[in-house]
Amino acid sequence: MTIKPAAKMVSHEREHIPALMFRTITVAAAALALIPAVNPIRFSALISENVSLFTCVISRGAIMTPFTRALMRGWINAGLLNQVYIYALAMMLALAAMVAGGCMSLGNGSLRRLGGRIACVSAGVGLLALLVSRVAAATFASLEEAARIEPLTPMGTWVFVGVFAGSIVVSGWMLRMERRRNSGRAHAPEPYAMPAKYSLFLMALPFTALIVVFSYLPLLGWRYAFYDYKPGFALTADRFVGFKWFAYLFQNAATKADIARVMRNTLAMSGIGIATSWMPMAFAIFLTEMNAPAPRKLVQGITTIPNFISWVLVYAVAFALFSTEGFVNSMLISLGVIKEGGNFLMSGANIWLKMWLWGVWKGLGWSAIIYVASISGIDQQLYEAASIDGAGRFDKMWHITLPGLMPTFFVLLLLSIANMLSNGMDQYLVFRNQMNKQTIEVLDLYVYTLGLASGGSSNISLATVVGMFKSVISITLLFAANRVSFWIRGESIV
Repeated sequence: MTIKPAAKMVSHEREHIPALMFRTITVAAAALALIPAVNPIRFSALISENVSLFTCVISRGAIMTPFTRALMRGWINAGLLNQVYIYALAMMLALAAMVAGGCMSLGNGSLRRLGGRIACVSAGVGLLALLVSRVAAATFASLEEAARIEPLTPMGTWVFVGVFAGSIVVSGWMLRMERRRNSGRAHAPEPYAMPAKYSLFLMALPFTALIVVFSYLPLLGWRYAFYDYKPGFALTADRFVGFKWFAYLFQNAATKADIARVMRNTLAMSGIGIATSWMPMAFAIFLTEMNAPAPRKLVQGITTIPNFISWVLVYAVAFALFSTEGFVNSMLISLGVIKEGGNFLMSGANIWLKMWLWGVWKGLGWSAIIYVASISGIDQQLYEAASIDGAGRFDKMWHITLPGLMPTFFVLLLLSIANMLSNGMDQYLVFRNQMNKQTIEVLDLYVYTLGLASGGSSNISLATVVGMFKSVISITLLFAANRVSFWIRGESIV
């Protein structure tokens, strides 16, 4: 009696083996599409070795641009390059469908069978596109000016052949196991369903992938800090210098002075922002207290729209108002307050306060949105009970609304502390001039200027070192603020 359940358990586990293998292959296929070394359509050495299949699909120029000279000289036909792009697109769509099928394999039997069929068909399409693309590869090698095109046989061809063929075999195996498990059963068709834990995981997966692609993969650029990098040359052609630029950052007197100056500016402006971070919350509280819907929407719209205006246009407005011949000077002269106009934008006096005021004007309404949403989530029965007890409007704001917003406020405060060194550069770049440069230049703007300065004086390696230290300090500030919050409030965000 004890052997049969064990045998059933072993059989049940074996049924899940093809599904696990199928998911593994789909994950590997998605990863291979992002790896340049196995790009299956790199039929020529002119195509950059740093370009992946995914990049070729989302940017057709990655295929066409390297052949600009060859197209102009007639060494290659544009139709051939268009064929290569079509092959790449077909393979990428096949990979996407395979990934979708792999996601469906997390569901019930009906969803697994549908995912298996989709993956099997899409893998067949991808394999066909890959094999047909060999015709394009042969055409590259048979051109009259083949030596100028530098034809190649990409290693990724055989890698993707294995992936597509493996997907066909494993998905077929999974479908066969599903048919065997359901053979002899007479029941109504099972509706498509997936456990909540898997559906929530798949909902979060695209955003996790975006974070990995745009936040973690760029960290590979940190390797520039260990080379004497010269723009225009491959990194492998530059000299490896180890921690030379790290030491230079602390040993060079001019660099240390610049770092101290920009850190002072950065911490001062961020400190002003943190000290006034309660303003969006207060604005949201008073905004929601407006009983008339039309004026409330009007005020919220007027204060939110500036967030979508670029800093270049903001500077254009500031120039029209505060330049020597701007509106403010013209009005003061006409009133007899001053005799001669002055350019307020050229002055470095009180520049921290000026930048803070422009930031408040641009972001106050937008920053208040999250507080408005939090206020709508406060239990309305608390307000009703307070009204019964005789509480006035300001009493309810102080004792109900404000405490209800404090958790949101502290989370945003911790994030602001962690981002003290990352206060952006657009605002300071457009307002910077020779008169206020010493007091307006923040760390992000300094890194930008250091790495992309004109006149051939850029130092990308040193700029990378400064950026690395900024990231490390920001992470340290986050965990320190989180620990302090836990000690004081008993709550943390990490």
